[in-house]
Amino acid sequence: MTSNEAPRLTHVRADGTAAMVDVSAKPVTARSASARGVVLLSPAAIAALRDGTVPKGDALAVARIAGIQAAKQTPALIPLAHPVAVHAVAVDLTVHDDGVQIEATVRTADRTGIEMEALTSVTVAALALIDMVKAVDKHARITDVRVVAKSGGRSGDWTEDA
Repeated sequence: MTSNEAPRLTHVRADGTAAMVDVSAKPVTARSASARGVVLLSPAAIAALRDGTVPKGDALAVARIAGIQAAKQTPALIPLAHPVAVHAVAVDLTVHDDGVQIEATVRTADRTGIEMEALTSVTVAALALIDMVKAVDKHARITDVRVVAKSGGRSGDWTEDA
């Protein structure tokens, strides 16, 4: 491909219709992806999280479990995502003065990447957190969800900072 050619979209057929990519001939390799996002919250919601006084219970634990479960359900939610064997999911939630940072890392040994699983994990964890704190903060907002690192596969390793 030359520098002025548009990149080939792998999920689009020549006739313009969407299609799932055939990965059956690709080798199985160890892969991981990390995604990050933030839920912006009011000072009252932050205080409730820090004090353990969220009316619905342990909001951070519920969000963590929701993120783990979501990674495993990604192909049911994203139409062209391949079912991959999710071997590990770590979801970390860090309370800051203006919100909660959520980071998910997903690992597999499979034929295709796992970025969608990491993004789905962060997004659903954020939604679960909002559900848990909505009685305290009706203006909670999800922001900055993105892939921050990936490893394995044909395209190799990548980090947001690189």
